[in-house]
Amino acid sequence: MTILGRNSRKIEAFISDTPGGIASMGALANLILAMAVGAALLLPMLWWPMQLGGASGQSQQVPFLGGGSQSAHAWQRFHIRYYPMTLLFIAFEMEMMFMYPWAVVYVETGIKALAEMGMFLSILGVGIVYAWREGVFRWQ
Repeated sequence: MTILGRNSRKIEAFISDTPGGIASMGALANLILAMAVGAALLLPMLWWPMQLGGASGQSQQVPFLGGGSQSAHAWQRFHIRYYPMTLLFIAFEMEMMFMYPWAVVYVETGIKALAEMGMFLSILGVGIVYAWREGVFRWQ
């Protein structure tokens, strides 16, 4: 009789017959090994900067701005003249989002899809003419 007693046959059957048996034990060992190697590589990267003292000066603690100094706060307000141009930009981005799937539909349905896209582009064209008349495209 083995150490496990009467349950030893059930355990041996589980290890040898089922797909979740001994093969998954090897996969579990590989997973544990990969996690240990990952931790061994990650922990020194987190530990060394603390040992070296981190950022020592004020210039190293401010955000990087492409070489320039910060001239205004991040939450400053923008002039209202930028918003109409931004809305036009978003409208044309949405147009392109609709035109990519339309190309697939056009192949399947043909002239009907072409007429629908023509109406869509004409509505956007009316928006461009209106924005042009209002002077959105003039920068001061």
